[in-house]
Amino acid sequence: MLILTINPGSTSTKVAIFADNKKLVQRTLRHDVDELEKFNDIMEQEEFRKKAILDFIESEGYKIEDFSAIACRGGILPPLESGTYVVDENMVDYLKNKTKVKHASNLAAVIGFSLSSGRIPVYITDPVSVDEMIDEARISGIPEIERLSLAHALNIKAVAREVASQLGKKYEELNMVIAHLGGGISVTAHEKGRMIDVNNANDEGPFSPERTGELPVGDVVKLCFSGKYSKNELKKLFVGKGGLVAYVGTNDVKKILEEGSDEERFFVDAMVYQIAKEIGGMCAVLKGKVDAIVITGGIANNPKIVEKIKSYVFKFAPVFSVPGEFEMEALAMGALRVLRGEEKAKTWGEKDEKIS
Repeated sequence: MLILTINPGSTSTKVAIFADNKKLVQRTLRHDVDELEKFNDIMEQEEFRKKAILDFIESEGYKIEDFSAIACRGGILPPLESGTYVVDENMVDYLKNKTKVKHASNLAAVIGFSLSSGRIPVYITDPVSVDEMIDEARISGIPEIERLSLAHALNIKAVAREVASQLGKKYEELNMVIAHLGGGISVTAHEKGRMIDVNNANDEGPFSPERTGELPVGDVVKLCFSGKYSKNELKKLFVGKGGLVAYVGTNDVKKILEEGSDEERFFVDAMVYQIAKEIGGMCAVLKGKVDAIVITGGIANNPKIVEKIKSYVFKFAPVFSVPGEFEMEALAMGALRVLRGEEKAKTWGEKDEKIS
């Protein structure tokens, strides 16, 4: 069964073709920034990106009718359960007209649905808003603020299944702590197949290469009322210009470790310290019953970082390193499980939106 996968980014669109679980080809379609700037809204890019995908399919010798399914990156939907969902008119309408968060990922299902023209099924799997948190995890300390489940769910769930396979178990049989290390850092607790707690990678947890993570609230209030920053400037400071970028001037961890001064490498050590502390906290969430700690994401390609984290947490549980990101594979496998009848696709229904 041929599966087309679509994963848009801000200035590119990743596409791949799978035959069952074998990747035949993957390509990153780069979009000229000057071309993108002609569009006032992300959704206006639909036809532009759709044409690029059709050109890719044709260049590989296929037609859209050759595919058994189209697997798309999930957009910014309201909180939902993990799984694979059918893309229908209701979801497309929400992503086009109702979501409060403008993001390139919103285009994937919209483009996939348009490409299919109702002839072949279109799916999304484990979008960023997957929410399986237990009720206790939602409490922030202020009734007006609820902790949100926002994480690198697609890659995290795929890696969880991979490690479970290595252990000869099903994901639903294990307790795991999984840390996704990228531009943002998500550390998650998994209990028998459910992601019961997570640090919101934009607002909480360890600082990362370009995000501040959790901050002292009193000092944040002072900064907000200092008059030095606008609201947008502060938001950019917290997400984009925070973390290692703020201290060292770069988000390139490998470069810091190889070329940086002792002082610059110290800030990487501090980031590792915070990651390990968050992992320890998630082990406590699981009451110490942890079958595996998993380190994944782009930063996990650096063995020095992995070993530093291990030195803190190795006594809690066996530590597995699964470096890189497997988003395209995860999308294809989500669709394939449905096509094979191993999993039933869910139908998404619009709920009260919690994402602000």
